[in-house]
Amino acid sequence: MKLRVVVVDDEPLARRRLKRLLTALGGVDVAGEAGDGHTALARIQQTSPDAVLLDVQMPEMDGLAVSRRLSAPRPLVVFVTAFDTFAVNAFDVQAVDYLLKPVSESRLGAAIERVRARLALPARPSEAVRRAIDRLPVRSDGRIDLVAVADIDWFEAADNYVVVHAGRRTHVLRETLSHLESELDPAAFVRIHRSSIVRVERISRLDVALRGDYRVTLADGTALTLSRTFRARFESAIGRKL
Repeated sequence: MKLRVVVVDDEPLARRRLKRLLTALGGVDVAGEAGDGHTALARIQQTSPDAVLLDVQMPEMDGLAVSRRLSAPRPLVVFVTAFDTFAVNAFDVQAVDYLLKPVSESRLGAAIERVRARLALPARPSEAVRRAIDRLPVRSDGRIDLVAVADIDWFEAADNYVVVHAGRRTHVLRETLSHLESELDPAAFVRIHRSSIVRVERISRLDVALRGDYRVTLADGTALTLSRTFRARFESAIGRKL
């Protein structure tokens, strides 16, 4: 049975090269291709491939964001990237392998064999449970920083981005707050407003505000609003009624 693969890269020449190399390897069916993250998610949903060759650096939505958005049953991911091995190994995204550009036929062949070996393994129950993320890869100034989730105080929505507040430092993610919420540990973080998620242990005080809202003060003095829309969720997180 042929391995079904989707090729994702924003450079048409790179996609053509990967497809040609896959054809030369044999035993692989290119089920689809995409030149951006949004199209990639649609193509993967349509074709249900065994694996995805996924470029890391793409405009709008990069490969890491695509990987985080993949829904079950998730295809196996092989990153294709210009980043060095140290940076790629640091990504906590459970990729099967990564390929450095320019990709050679022998290296691609080794990655495909890893995919086949992984698919041959029996599924473990623990793999079906989505683990809360413990690090966030944040791109800035031509590099990627891995921010420990344990250091983060709160998250703030800014259109289709999220501002990460970690002590005195802030970072910007190409992410929506709703999707990020699904990846966080619900025992550690709670959404208190349509534009904010806070770490529960950083909350130091609550004050009654208007129309059933509350004023939430964090340990560093940051003041936020707990809207009545999210009040029940907040009460569940702290284990008591307000």
